[in-house]
Amino acid sequence: MFDFDHYGELLALVRNSLVVGAALGLVGGLAGVFVMMRDLPFAVHGISELSFAGASAALLLGTNIVAGSISGSLLAAAAIGVLGTRARDRNSVIGIIMPFGLGLGVLFLALYKGRAANKFGLLTGQIVAVDTPQTTWLLATSAVVLAALAVMWRPLTFASTDPDVAAARGVPVRALSLAFMLVLGLAVALSVQIVGALLVLSLVVTPAAAAARVTASPVLLPLLSVVFAVASIEGGILLALGSSIPISPYVTTISFLLYVACRLAGRRRSGRWRVRAATVQPA
Repeated sequence: MFDFDHYGELLALVRNSLVVGAALGLVGGLAGVFVMMRDLPFAVHGISELSFAGASAALLLGTNIVAGSISGSLLAAAAIGVLGTRARDRNSVIGIIMPFGLGLGVLFLALYKGRAANKFGLLTGQIVAVDTPQTTWLLATSAVVLAALAVMWRPLTFASTDPDVAAARGVPVRALSLAFMLVLGLAVALSVQIVGALLVLSLVVTPAAAAARVTASPVLLPLLSVVFAVASIEGGILLALGSSIPISPYVTTISFLLYVACRLAGRRRSGRWRVRAATVQPA
């Protein structure tokens, strides 16, 4: 399954992939913090389906696949942000968008007569083959997402933690919600380029969920989330380079193992706190 005989030569060919992977790990790790705070994992999956449809349409038309993926993601994110103001409404909108996007994507791929590897890559990721134009698109979009998150970080944290109090204090909660959905759409479109449309949750959700198992610190939580996301991407690229298997199984496996380790560590820590609390209680 693995062949590392010419690994050094192959490593030089994926320099762009490693740079882009680090940038997208940063984006996914930071966006994932708010995905968990705002209970939006289902939205991530819904956006990824329309991102897949946009990328499939671009592949069929022979245009930029990253641009098509971003267009589909932004369309889905805007629809969810505008129509799904309440959790129940949001889930209904997502449930409608997901099959529609998947159906469109399958249709466009069925009409596409090019290489089968291109079709497969939209579902499972193909960052090992990132070229210079894609690198420019991905890095530029990552910079936009990071800038937007930096601007809205404090008010968005307030609005995500206690929206009623935030609204009473004059924070534009609804505008922030829509703005974050659009930023999330960009982050999902970028992540689709790594693990594909089917497994995007492992990059935008799992690292933040793992970090939340071991810390609630507003500083350590996003830091650990980014570390876990970058480790999953870079580790996946390096393993896929010496294998004939697509990158997505490696990224998802690393991400899942990190989550399991953090869950076990969090459970052990909470058990120690219970024992300590029991020993200090008066008889």
